[in-house]
Amino acid sequence: MSHFTNPSQVLLRNEAALIADSILVINFEQDMFLSQLANINPNSKITAYTSNFANAAWAKSVSNIDIVLDAQLPTSSPDLIIYYYPKAKPEALMCLDNIAAISHENTRLLIVGDNKGGVKSAEKQLKGKAQFCNKIDSARHCSLYQFIGLTLQDSFLLTDYQKTFQVTIADTTIDVISMPGVFNHGELDHGTALLLKTMTTPDAGTVLDFGCGAGIISAYLGKKNPKLEFICIDVSAFATTATELTLAANNIKGVTLLSNGLSELKDKVNHIVTNPPFHTGLNTDYQITETFIKEAKRFMQPNGSLNLVANSFLKYQPFLEQEFGSYTQTAKNNKFTVYYAKS
Repeated sequence: MSHFTNPSQVLLRNEAALIADSILVINFEQDMFLSQLANINPNSKITAYTSNFANAAWAKSVSNIDIVLDAQLPTSSPDLIIYYYPKAKPEALMCLDNIAAISHENTRLLIVGDNKGGVKSAEKQLKGKAQFCNKIDSARHCSLYQFIGLTLQDSFLLTDYQKTFQVTIADTTIDVISMPGVFNHGELDHGTALLLKTMTTPDAGTVLDFGCGAGIISAYLGKKNPKLEFICIDVSAFATTATELTLAANNIKGVTLLSNGLSELKDKVNHIVTNPPFHTGLNTDYQITETFIKEAKRFMQPNGSLNLVANSFLKYQPFLEQEFGSYTQTAKNNKFTVYYAKS
C-alpha cells in the first residue's frame, strides 16, 4: 500500500484546512493520514470513525487517535469533520444526515473522494443544507469540498434508513431488513439466489455465513431447517446490524461477529455457505476470498461442507482444489457458478 492514498494526498495539500480543536475523520483509509493529522494537530482531540472492522483493527496502532467502530457516528460535536466519500450513494446520504445531527453551528465539513466514486454528487446532496460550499482542490482524480454552516438535525435514528422486503425462493419466504452500506441493499443478489435455489439444506449443525450482508442466507436456511444454528460474519458493522435484525424478524437462532476474514472465528463449524466479497471500496480485491478459501478448512468439522457462489470469471478453482483436494460445480448460469467441497 502506498504511503498515502490519492484522497489523503489531496487533503494534505490543504494542511491549513485540517487544523481544528476537535476533529472527526469518517471512513479513514489504511495509510499514514491519521498519523500526519495528529502531527498537524498535536493538542487536538481526534476521533476516527469506521464501520469496517479491518480498518478499526489496523488503526489501533495509530497514536493519539480515538477509534470508533459502529454503525453510526459518535455524538462528539466536532469542530471539523473530514469525510472520505463512499461509493454507495444510500450510505453517503445516510451519513450526511448523521453528520447534521452530531455537528454544531460552526462545524466545518470537508468531503474528499475519488471522482469515479461519486464525490462530485456531494455538492448537490448538500444543496440547501449548508450556507457555504466551495471546491477547494482537485487533483489525482479526486475532489475536495468544504461546507460551512450546516443545517443541523435534532436527532438521527438508524432505523429510519432500514429497508424491509421479502424474499421468496421456491416455497420459502423470509423477511429481510437491510440498510445502506450493506451488499445489494434492498434486494436479493442474483448469485445468492442461484446458490440458495440449487444447494441442499444441511440436516443439522452450525452454519457459518461468511460475508453475511443482510443475513439472507442464514434466514433462508434457518426457515428451511429450524434445527440449524448460525454464525454470521462480516467486516461491516452495517451488515452485522442488518443481519441481527433479519434473524430476529424470522425467529432464527444465530450470532453475528465482526471479523476481518476469519480472524475472529474461534469455533469450528459443520457447514459454510457464502457469497464472498471481491471488492474493497472501488477496487476489485480477489485476496479476500482467496485467503478465506485457504483458511476455511481448518475451521470446519470433519466431513463438513462448503457451498460457495462466485462470478464465473473469478478463478477460485485452483484454490478450492489445493485446499479441499476436489470440488464440484453444482450450478452455473451465464454469470455465476456454485461450488461444493467437503472437508
